[in-house]
Amino acid sequence: MSSAPLLADAQQRGLQIATEADKRNDGFVDNRANLAMTLRNKKGKSNTRLLRVRTLEGLKGSANGDKSLMIFDSPRDQKGSALLTYSYKTKPDDQWIYLPAAKRVKRIASRNKSGPFVGSEFAYEDFNFPEVEKYGYKYLRDEEYLGRDCYVVERDPVDKYSGYRRQHVWLDKTEYRIWKIDFYDRKNSLLKTLKVSDYELYLGAFWRASTQLMNNHQTGKSTELRFTDFEFKTGLKEIDFSVNRLKRAR
Repeated sequence: MSSAPLLADAQQRGLQIATEADKRNDGFVDNRANLAMTLRNKKGKSNTRLLRVRTLEGLKGSANGDKSLMIFDSPRDQKGSALLTYSYKTKPDDQWIYLPAAKRVKRIASRNKSGPFVGSEFAYEDFNFPEVEKYGYKYLRDEEYLGRDCYVVERDPVDKYSGYRRQHVWLDKTEYRIWKIDFYDRKNSLLKTLKVSDYELYLGAFWRASTQLMNNHQTGKSTELRFTDFEFKTGLKEIDFSVNRLKRAR
């Protein structure tokens, strides 16, 4: 008996789960938050950067996805640095970084997006939005994680320049929130694990996690993101995410 129908079923179910998770976030319009990014080396020594994050939802039915802007407030030598991301449904995302010391905006080449973001365990591509069309999917199993019934889905990046061969994602069955992601490198070895926690519900509809912890199994380093002061529907516009205004981002 051929296993092809079973594989097709697993792919279809994986896609259905990813599509439902994406739908749960429709309509947030925009949001702002403050972010503390703490980097730890394998000996436990840490340093923290403070940032502000802004996000604008893409138009429904458009080939364009969400846009985001991350602005550094500290440390002093990074203050004013900013990362701008434009996500797309079916083509590689665009990213630009502004570094005050260089006084210029630099576009991040697709082949460089797997590199570390300002020395953290998050790659540039980890700050891209996980548009459904960016991956192939396969449902793996049901599994309990931290007392929650979850789906475990494999997603394989379409982008040939991704630093990952595959990712295993744990989503709860009730709200389709992501709680854990295992990242496998291009050699198919476990590279990193992201653990997500401290979810809160905003406007009665949108779940956001306050804590994200990325552990690198190959280096022993980690980076923790702590988000605070979420605000939604704050009036952000397309012009607030203009490349030409990146030098003046405040």
